[in-house]
Amino acid sequence: MRAPSRRRRSHCFQRECFMPADLPSTLLFLGRLLLGGAFVVAGLRNIQNAAFLTGLMAARGVPQARLALWAGIVLQMIAGVLVMAGLWTALACAVLVLFLIVATPMFHNFWDHQGPDRAARINGFVGNVALGGGFLTLIAQSL
Repeated sequence: MRAPSRRRRSHCFQRECFMPADLPSTLLFLGRLLLGGAFVVAGLRNIQNAAFLTGLMAARGVPQARLALWAGIVLQMIAGVLVMAGLWTALACAVLVLFLIVATPMFHNFWDHQGPDRAARINGFVGNVALGGGFLTLIAQSL
């Protein structure tokens, strides 16, 4: 039996060996898992902190704060699962962008805080803006 030529072995160092043809779809799948999964995890955390969050929302003047919180939790978890599964992606992403538009200034209101608390809220605000950008990208890809 003949040993493989040096030329054949060098193929593994070419782009095709490391970047399969389905890499874009793999990256899209992983991106959907990460973006949608973030909202599923956030929904689970919000369930654990429901009493605190309800009080915070009521203090901010949200009518029916408990109902609004639970509606938001259900919305973010269902839309997150849909994004992860790639089902009705554009609609689910649009719902989550609207969710972020409402929730971000409510929970990451850095302009009302000082010191380390302000810095933490700025980080949350910027993170939510970035998530919104990711969802807009998924919407564009799915149209």
